[in-house]
Amino acid sequence: MLLDTASLYFRAYFGVPDSVKAPDGTPVNAVRGLLDFIDRLVKDHRPEHLVACMDADWRPQWRVDLIPTYKAHRVAEEHAGTPDEEEVPDTLAPQVPVIEEVLDAIGIARVGVAGYEADDVIGTFTARARGPVDIVTGDRDLYQLVDDEREIRVLYPLKGVGTLQLTDAAVLREKYGVDGRGYADLALLRGDPSDGLPGVAGIGEKTAAKLLAEFGDLAGIMAAVDDPRAKLTPSQRKRLTEARPYVAVAPKVVRVAGDVPLPDVDTALPRAPRDPAALEALGHRWGLGGSLQRLLTTLAR
Repeated sequence: MLLDTASLYFRAYFGVPDSVKAPDGTPVNAVRGLLDFIDRLVKDHRPEHLVACMDADWRPQWRVDLIPTYKAHRVAEEHAGTPDEEEVPDTLAPQVPVIEEVLDAIGIARVGVAGYEADDVIGTFTARARGPVDIVTGDRDLYQLVDDEREIRVLYPLKGVGTLQLTDAAVLREKYGVDGRGYADLALLRGDPSDGLPGVAGIGEKTAAKLLAEFGDLAGIMAAVDDPRAKLTPSQRKRLTEARPYVAVAPKVVRVAGDVPLPDVDTALPRAPRDPAALEALGHRWGLGGSLQRLLTTLAR
């Protein structure tokens, strides 16, 4: 099981009241909420291995070099102080180091790699996996990793992690008309304003799905642009021709990396805390109470 950790602690932060505080009055709603999420996921799905994947760099320069608008609006909003649902709130940022310390003391593998997003870490673990993989994320970008043949699916939280959309190829085909392999091409063509990806003008989600059904993949679509016999409308041919510079670089930006240099970590779920003394001190310092105890009990079982 691979956790898109930031996606989950954001949900915990906004889903758990900020009245949940440490003894000194510091909010710990994201910390306790994430522990409760992990507890529920382990209880319900019983993974043998679990990795909390982290964003070491949420806007890697190599992606910005290819598409300068990549997540640019988020930088502008942070500097301008404009509220944004993905902007890190002041009371969340101080909780992230606590989350990291607690996971480390428990012994849950936590992996972030300089120059890469959590999505890339997840993509690389998935590429290397020898067995079934469940990816827990609220980010649809990771639908591109869904692969029925390799038993890779995305568990998409609909309400906390107690109600999850178990996303396999059948779900993707029903919702988007593509499978996991086609989802990255769909997202690239459609664009994504939340990530600063312009997409191809005039090509929305439904049109992108139809083009992919007709021509197979992005390469097939672009080959059709040069084929006068291909079934493209004049408008589509014009739009795709104009978008060639974007289409040439966007795949590397949109597709998650599968070759991140991962550290050598033990991903097995611990039955007992790695550092009991440190964990006890953290639990007392931050008032983690029942959330921590429930998770430890579940792991021991």
